[in-house]
Amino acid sequence: MDIDTGITQEVLTIKSEIKLIDIFNRIIEKKSQACVDYIDNLNINPNAKITVIGTYFTGIGIVKKLSEKYNNILLIDIYPHLEELLYTNIGGKLINDVKFSSNLDLIYDGDIVIDTTGFGGINVEQSSEFDVDVFLIEDPVAEDNDELLKNKNNIHDRLNVVNSKNKSIIKTKGIDTKTSGTMTLTIGVLTNVLNQISKKEGVLYSACEMGFFEEVIFKEKNIDKFIELTNKKAVKVSTINPFDLDEIILEEINKIESKMI
Repeated sequence: MDIDTGITQEVLTIKSEIKLIDIFNRIIEKKSQACVDYIDNLNINPNAKITVIGTYFTGIGIVKKLSEKYNNILLIDIYPHLEELLYTNIGGKLINDVKFSSNLDLIYDGDIVIDTTGFGGINVEQSSEFDVDVFLIEDPVAEDNDELLKNKNNIHDRLNVVNSKNKSIIKTKGIDTKTSGTMTLTIGVLTNVLNQISKKEGVLYSACEMGFFEEVIFKEKNIDKFIELTNKKAVKVSTINPFDLDEIILEEINKIESKMI
């Protein structure tokens, strides 16, 4: 545990060993593993054409996990600069090469299609053109605790019009967030952790290193800056009574579950 003195010798600053990128990756791993396990159970040929639509962040994790076994993977995203994420530590390590394209005409080329585009992504009309062996789609809603988001969610309509003998939904929830996005879940983990810490005896205050990274990724389009920002210890606490900060973070992450339904 990283401990330093605070303003005085009597007040200590404790820092988590867990970094922001570690939280991202643990959440992405849950989603990716559920998806890959489903595909593996179908005994798919390793050379089957797999198309993943959407990079941020479920898609990047899925293609990296799939690259451990499968050889013909295409990642499609309307933002060309997101290809850089393939060569970062976000979502794990890339084993076999993955092709990248921003050409949406290619979304129909796969034997297996995984749609992670969520709200405002691939629409029902586009979905009706799919005729594939396997079609998976990520549910952007987590707990169904927001009526507006629930009504906005059209993944069931999209899934219903797809022609495929193997169709399933990637469902991720567990910490009472509104959506299942990795960024949302990370903020949910950190918010819950800070709330728990604030109730501990001897704690003055706590803070996390989380920022509004969406602007860095999509407005500034600076992936290097984003990676640098996430490579920081996730939580810091001012306290007179040190405790295991990482244990609290891991307990919260472990509440998250991702499965195919």
